[in-house]
Amino acid sequence: MLNTTQTTQSAAKAKYGVDAPGVIRNLALAAIALCIISIFFPLIKIGSVDIDASGLIWSGCGCGLGAVLMIAYSLWGKFKHRDRMLNLISWTGNEQVLDVGTGKGLLMIGAAKRLTTGKSIGIDIWNAEDLTGNNVQNALENAELEGVKDKVEILNENAMEMSFADESFDVVLTNMCLHNIYNKEGRKIACKEISRVLKNGGTAIVADWRHVSEYKQNFDEFGLSTKLLPANYLTTFPAVGMVLVKK
Repeated sequence: MLNTTQTTQSAAKAKYGVDAPGVIRNLALAAIALCIISIFFPLIKIGSVDIDASGLIWSGCGCGLGAVLMIAYSLWGKFKHRDRMLNLISWTGNEQVLDVGTGKGLLMIGAAKRLTTGKSIGIDIWNAEDLTGNNVQNALENAELEGVKDKVEILNENAMEMSFADESFDVVLTNMCLHNIYNKEGRKIACKEISRVLKNGGTAIVADWRHVSEYKQNFDEFGLSTKLLPANYLTTFPAVGMVLVKK
């Protein structure tokens, strides 16, 4: 008798986390609270004043939809958005790439897969509120799982004060990062740093859901060529716009 043993093993997959988990949690809690109020307490009396709370169910549904769309972006949309960003570059394979606010390495690793002799560097300050599992170890593990660990380097650096020499990178990428700098002057400094480390002839792509026109104005002021690109409302939520920068 011939005995055949079959072994199945599911390969570990890179995990890129859920973006803005605190916002998703708050939207979900608000949705639940508003729906409960509208269903069980449709008429609220405060003294002699009657408040019709039945319409709050629509606000609750809106909050719930927002939470669902943000989860959809984290699990599906951001990969489409990453590919859209990377497809804007005419890759040769020998580029030096910088990903500002790399998180768990989505853009850094995506760029590294398009390189042969080049290198992809990711920097971040690892804010846990921005992404679940947001740390250096998880980014390195993802790079190993994606087969590009030898093409990447990860550094703990602030976007407003980079240690790199002038004109170090052919490509600079950043997605959903610069809005976390809460003052306009700080965001301008970060844009200036991106301009400084970008090589002549290089390309930067800055994507964000806020302040994109402001970023464009900054790069224009620094003498770079810029183009605003529309957000893709089918793959990003909140809708993420982009500015394409050429030096």
